[in-house]
Amino acid sequence: MDKLRITGGRRLQGEVDVSGAKNAALPELCATLLTDEQVMLTNVPRLRDIATMRSLLDHMGVQTRTHGERGGMSFHAAGALRPEAPYELVKTMRASVLVLGPLLARFGHARVSLPGGCAIGARPVDQHIKGLQAMGAEIVVEHGYMVARLPQGRSRLKGTRIATDMVTVTGTENLLMAACLAEGETVLENAAQEPEIPDLAEMLMAMGAKIEGHGSSRIHIQGVERLHGCQHQVVADRIEAGTFLCAVAATGGDVVLRHGRADHLEAVIDKLTEAGASIEAGDGFIRVRSEGRLKAQSFRTTEYPGFPTDMQAQFMALNCISQGTSTVTETIFENRFMHVNELMRLGARIQIDGKVAVVEGVERLSGATVMATDLRASASLVIAGLVAEGETVVDRIYHLDRGYDQMETKLRAIGADIERVK
Repeated sequence: MDKLRITGGRRLQGEVDVSGAKNAALPELCATLLTDEQVMLTNVPRLRDIATMRSLLDHMGVQTRTHGERGGMSFHAAGALRPEAPYELVKTMRASVLVLGPLLARFGHARVSLPGGCAIGARPVDQHIKGLQAMGAEIVVEHGYMVARLPQGRSRLKGTRIATDMVTVTGTENLLMAACLAEGETVLENAAQEPEIPDLAEMLMAMGAKIEGHGSSRIHIQGVERLHGCQHQVVADRIEAGTFLCAVAATGGDVVLRHGRADHLEAVIDKLTEAGASIEAGDGFIRVRSEGRLKAQSFRTTEYPGFPTDMQAQFMALNCISQGTSTVTETIFENRFMHVNELMRLGARIQIDGKVAVVEGVERLSGATVMATDLRASASLVIAGLVAEGETVVDRIYHLDRGYDQMETKLRAIGADIERVK
């Protein structure tokens, strides 16, 4: 099992490329199931989750190919496909549930395993099921699978108004994809507004879908009989960009993030600016500069455009070595403070009371061996290791490989003393 060995105290300087967004690429791979024509995606990140989703599409009979060095992949979902997602593939990645809507919309039936447990908390799929049922699908859960089909005599889902009980990103994506081939108009109320959803909508529109309001809480979809192939570039990963912003702010330095989208990170950038970091942004870049200890910042995670839960752990690592005391309130996932005990092994001072963590900044952390518990926790431990005195070893980095494209290579290129060891 691979680990990362980090010697802290190095100033970061230079330029780094931001990869394509994992949370955009995954639903977009699923969207290729909506047409029998070839779809080309570019800027697809090289991640474990992407490889898992590709394996799932291969299992169904989709022809998948990799093209060149710039994240090019093509998908051709033609012929007699197998509309099934087995537990063996779904259990390792919850995003696999995103095949349910496209399969049901195009083929009229699907058998998709319920996703397995998640370390950071429950992510129920009931909103997916209720929404598809409102569109006329018959869905039963049996033997750990969601078995969905259209009623006898119907060849398409039917458009309707769907108001989810909560804001759900994958639920919005699943219902958006399904509605593209439904009969009539579908209106999604209480839709998630994360930037990855407008990016998915832009891809679907390039395939011939009729969508309005994407990026707002109400999305209108006018169903069409069929979709065609397209070429689409995956949007830059705002969470990877935010992670590098926190790393530079914590360690000091001057780094330009190429392809970064500041308009997708306003809540994080506002907090970094208040902390004392200098942020400059333009068309396709973000520059961050930092010197000395920053000021600790309190924040509360919430749905986009609020402070993202996927940046909570990384900003907490920054608060650990900032001046002052801060409170971090996690409102999205109930178990997303598992990185706290590992940060404390490095000398952080943190107290947890339910959904609130109180962080007392310290002047320095000291290196130790720590264990990653989930994807974003991994990133927070890397940031802490970059500023800690001595050597830090981050174990179980397969979590990191799920969502960061060659993170140690990018950090080493801007001055970090970091290496992957077997």
